[in-house]
Parts: sequence; C-alpha cells; structure tokens
Amino acid sequence: MTTAVLDASDAQGARRARLEALLRSWGRVGIAVSGGVDSVTLAALAWTLRGPLPDGLDVTLFHATSAAVPRAARDVLDAVAAARGWDVVFVDAGEVEDPAYAENPDNRCYFCKSHLFDAIRARFDGVVCTGANLDDLNDHRPGRRAAAERGVREPFVDVGYTKDDVRALARALELLAVADLPASPCLSSRVQTGVRIDAALLALIDDVERALRPLTPATLRCRVRAEHVVIEHDGLDEAAARVVVAPLLASARPVLGARADTLAFSGYRRGSAFLRVIG
Repeated sequence: MTTAVLDASDAQGARRARLEALLRSWGRVGIAVSGGVDSVTLAALAWTLRGPLPDGLDVTLFHATSAAVPRAARDVLDAVAAARGWDVVFVDAGEVEDPAYAENPDNRCYFCKSHLFDAIRARFDGVVCTGANLDDLNDHRPGRRAAAERGVREPFVDVGYTKDDVRALARALELLAVADLPASPCLSSRVQTGVRIDAALLALIDDVERALRPLTPATLRCRVRAEHVVIEHDGLDEAAARVVVAPLLASARPVLGARADTLAFSGYRRGSAFLRVIG
C-alpha cells in the first residue's frame, strides 16, 4: 500500500470521526431521507450511532411521500430500511397542491423544501438534517434557503464531504448497492420552468422512465417542455425506446395535449429543463 493510499484512508477516517462527533453533539437528529445516495448514507451512519443519551444518538428518519419522488428512490429506501431494521416516518408535505409550487417558477425548490421541513418540524423538535454535500454549493439550490431559514443542518457540508467522499463513506458502510447510484432528483426537475406541474404529469414522467430503464443502465430523463417531450439519455436504442414510450404518451393525451405527438430524443444534459429568470 502506497503512502498516498494510506494518507487518503487516514483523511477519510478523520473526516468520518468529525462527522460522527458532530452528530453526537446534537443528541437528537431527524434526517430527511429522499432515497438518494447522500441522504441514505447519512441515515446509515447516524443509525450506527444510535443509543441512549447522552453518549448515544436519538435518530428519526423521515421520507416524503410526494408525487415528485421517483418510485425508484422509494424502492431504494424501502430495501435498505428492511435490510437494516430502520424505522421510517412517512410524511406528505403536500407541496404539489401549493399553487406557488405548481406554477413551477425558477425557485420551485424553495416551496418544496419549505413544505417538507415544516412537515418534519411539526413532528420533531430535534436537529433536522439533510444529505447536502459540498458539490451542491456549486448549483442553484433554492431549497437550501428554505433549509437555512428553518435551522436545518447539513452535516456533510459542515465536515467537508464532496459527492465522492459520500460515495466512499457509503462503501465503508457496506451500502454497496447505493454507493454508485446515479443522481435521481425529484420528478419536477424534468419539467421545464414555467410549465405547470401536477401529480398526473409527474406520474407520467415516472412511468416513462421506469418503462425505459430496462433498455439502458445509463442516465436518462423524460423532459416535458412547453412544446414537446424529450427523452435525454447517455446511451439508448431510440427506435426501441419510441416503441415503448409512444403508447404511454398517447394514453396521457389529457395531461400532455399536443405534446403527446411530439416525442424527441437528445443527449443527456444536466438541468436542461431549468430556465433561470435573471433580474
């Protein structure tokens, strides 16, 4: 083993020790677990620290049952929770029913996270945490403002974890099926800014992505734009995909209108549905 590998291992161990100490210092933590690698990894670490106060950690895990959460993310959470004996509190934040959210402005995430954290706060009076990491600081994340306004903590950010660090921690915690999960943001992120969101539209997006998943392990997104539906992907047989998707779009004509007849394909571009309002 080289010195560089030893140094990296030592640094990871020291960072994990700081993270564990931070969590223990809060005593009671409630973690918003979406089903993605970040929040699942934070939940797994916190769960290993459970025990009677003052030395142990009191942990409550929360998961939103929102229409905007991909079913694949819920499947991941359910599998890990069953395997590790987690108790999860399910909350309906109700953000999709909020007109300010449904109008899909460029700060939509602010309204989503406001509803989520308010729902958790109504049930829990300890320190609420998310799995945000340092890489998230370089992105437009209005939800972080909602978190800050409510005193929600970001322990990975506090201790200096990047996304790669979180994945390494997941492996160390033997979350091998989780460590390499691709990013899976909320379904509303597939809808072009300004296109109205409702539960039926989100369900269609999820249905399309789930139907296409057996065709490719690569990243794919079903984007709903003002004029058409686009399947973005990093590798997909488009002819086969069209055969799978066309009937789903046709059956969703009441939801999509003319967009049901305008299926297109393109390479994956992160955040391409997002149109930020300047000024």
